[in-house]
Amino acid sequence: MRAHMPVPKVLSARRTIVLAAAVAIAAAGCSSSSSSSGSSSSSSTPASTSTATSTSSASTSATSTSQCGTKPGVAATGTPIALGAIATNQPGTSFTDIPNMANAYFACVNANGGINGHPIKLYIETEQTNPAQIAADAKQLVETDHVVGIIGNTSIIECSVDSSYWQKLGFYIIDSGIAPECYSTPNSAAVNMGPRYSSDGAVQYALTQHVSKVVFDQSNVPGTGYIAAGPGALAKAANVPIVNLTENVPISDADSVAIKEVNDAGPNGAVVLNFTPPEALVILQAAQKLGLEDHVKLWGCSTPCNTDFLAQSLGAKWNNKLFVNAELTPPDGTSTASMQLYKAILRQYGSAVSGGIGSFSQMGFTEAEIAVHALETVTGAYTVASVNAAIKAVSNFNTGQLCQLWTYGSYPLHIPNNEDYTVTPDNGQMVTAQGCTLISSVDPQIAQYRGAAGTAPAAPAS
Repeated sequence: MRAHMPVPKVLSARRTIVLAAAVAIAAAGCSSSSSSSGSSSSSSTPASTSTATSTSSASTSATSTSQCGTKPGVAATGTPIALGAIATNQPGTSFTDIPNMANAYFACVNANGGINGHPIKLYIETEQTNPAQIAADAKQLVETDHVVGIIGNTSIIECSVDSSYWQKLGFYIIDSGIAPECYSTPNSAAVNMGPRYSSDGAVQYALTQHVSKVVFDQSNVPGTGYIAAGPGALAKAANVPIVNLTENVPISDADSVAIKEVNDAGPNGAVVLNFTPPEALVILQAAQKLGLEDHVKLWGCSTPCNTDFLAQSLGAKWNNKLFVNAELTPPDGTSTASMQLYKAILRQYGSAVSGGIGSFSQMGFTEAEIAVHALETVTGAYTVASVNAAIKAVSNFNTGQLCQLWTYGSYPLHIPNNEDYTVTPDNGQMVTAQGCTLISSVDPQIAQYRGAAGTAPAAPAS
């Protein structure tokens, strides 16, 4: 079973073993995966990926993916360096595009020299917010697969379940955070801001537009109170009332959801969503069908909505009406070397990335490039100790995808990405509405992190 396909909650997680190094990766460049039972996935590129990436073909045509490695065109054949990832994959919520994109980056590196001749082998576990299952996944990666690093974890509750386990074993995780422990512990550093701080950014932008009320609606999954606390703090400081809503996902009656949100917000209010792209899309499409898109001052969304898939699906009626927090550099209209490489790797190696160009695949790309940077500094054997020391030592690294230079460091908590953009749909693409803006330290956790780590330098264009 492909790791990015929805898996019913009643099923145990199907384990995906991904050898990103596969020498058999051909010029067509699709990454391969197989379950623990040995069944292999189709190598065809999903339609959503080919559609989303077609707009970038001109900009990537001159970009060689051989830039991702130190020996262009030379496949790595040494002993693999084993890494692992755990991602939520269940009806209404799938984050597997993130480790799948990390794997695509590793496939590119492995086809161009690897890490000193060693390919990277990525093991991806999927889970359905079952704590026992998640704990077993972590032990599987460590005790059976003998991974030396954890790169690309993206799970609703994995940080809460496994944080003490990773600390005990000396793993320093590079992840896409969701749960509080992804940001409040010493052994997790995310490339994203997660649902709380991204929602902060979306609400912060709405407040700059002088809305009279905020309606904040999110998936009814573990952690809603933690997530809502950030937007709540910002709204309170601005003396703007906020209404908190939750919805069971998958959403079965989007019309009712849209009507409730609009009625609660009022004509001068803002509706801010925190959902994965498919769930946000059904709400926004329902609002459009009912003619409600203009019945509030603005619509907002946390980072998952920052994808061309959503912009293309909504169409021109939502131009400059939806404002999305973008934790990473907007891909549309950005032609830096880093962005061109991201798009080229997605196109050549990213067949398993169903969402195409957007924040999820950018997160996977960024996690992988940080990991490769760290691995390239290791001297001697690639062990848990040596690899994680190298990860922890990453400092002021320019990812080319973030507003700030990225640092792990020895801090009691980690929110290394706390400055970002706002984007808005424009005829099928997401364009910048507001440039790099620091998330407000009115959120007490942002204030705590800056007190420990300071404010990171701005990243130069790359």
